[in-house]
Amino acid sequence: MVQLHSLNLPSSLSLALRRIRTNTAFFRTNYAIILLFLLFLSLLWHPISLIVFIAMMAAWMFLFFQREEDPLVVLGYAVPDKVVILVLLVATITTLYFTDVTVNILVGVSLGLVIDLVHGALRETDDLMLIDYEEGFGSPALLRRGEYGPTVPLRNAASSSFSAS
Repeated sequence: MVQLHSLNLPSSLSLALRRIRTNTAFFRTNYAIILLFLLFLSLLWHPISLIVFIAMMAAWMFLFFQREEDPLVVLGYAVPDKVVILVLLVATITTLYFTDVTVNILVGVSLGLVIDLVHGALRETDDLMLIDYEEGFGSPALLRRGEYGPTVPLRNAASSSFSAS
């Protein structure tokens, strides 16, 4: 995620938006962790809010981080990761709002979003490792979700029997 040689300014706004979209798909778990960590830091001086936040973190762990590649299934319907993140984020902010820490929530979430967007715009997407040597290009989990194009099978990749003659 943090490789200094992969960070540079985009040449245009459309390139920046494309990078943000690609990096958000690739680093979404990391971005959620950054946002939640900054929200946690903003609540350190409010014990009741911190207890509510820890309870919500348990929900995050159960519903998002611990599922690995399997989608969340509710009433026979597979819920996309974007919807799970949105619902958990709104639930976390709403429950914390009722503990009277609105300013802390706004500062933590705003700082997290700024950091995520700046990283997404500055991080080049050319060197993201999406190669699965058994299946072809692309992570099978991302391909199942339809986030990347079709697989391109590799033929005799890195074969030791390759000869130039």
